[in-house]
Amino acid sequence: MTENSDVDDQQYAVVVNDEEQYSIWPVNQELPSGWRRTGTTGGKDACLAHIDEVWTDMRPLTLRRWMAEHADDPVEELDLDDDGPSLVDRLCIGSHPVTVSVRTDGEPLAVFAEAVERGYVLLRFSDTQGGTELGVKLDRDATRAAAGDIAAGVGEVLLVGNLTLDFEAVRCLARIDLATLSGQGNLERVAGG
Repeated sequence: MTENSDVDDQQYAVVVNDEEQYSIWPVNQELPSGWRRTGTTGGKDACLAHIDEVWTDMRPLTLRRWMAEHADDPVEELDLDDDGPSLVDRLCIGSHPVTVSVRTDGEPLAVFAEAVERGYVLLRFSDTQGGTELGVKLDRDATRAAAGDIAAGVGEVLLVGNLTLDFEAVRCLARIDLATLSGQGNLERVAGG
């Protein structure tokens, strides 16, 4: 006779918590706090099939009650047409704090140098609501990476590149201090973009 470790002959109980969320639990184990048995027991597949039948609304009980209580509340109309200047408009006006985003565990300057070499950097404009991180494909002719010593973290570089933001073609210009990997930047609309 061969043993099959995939066969689950464990007996389970269907359990429910105070939020009417269902689960299964081995019948021979004490239930965790906050759960009670529903009276249905059996194999895993049978218990899960029962849960599929009875648990038709996945929302927790408190959410269902709140939604029922507020079903007749008036819905506030949102004015989506006039919420001020667009993100592109705001980033095209003046100069803004910007930092280089480095998303690895490596040495930040080395990772930044690799990104410049690849021709694609991530820049974060921190003065927007929640911050705005932009992926910028560098224009190698306009970018002035040799102006500073990236490996030593000395000097300043000018990063220039194009991207599309909110369906608008824009050019990003950022002066980055290599000692802090931060500086000032702005966007410019690209004509005919």
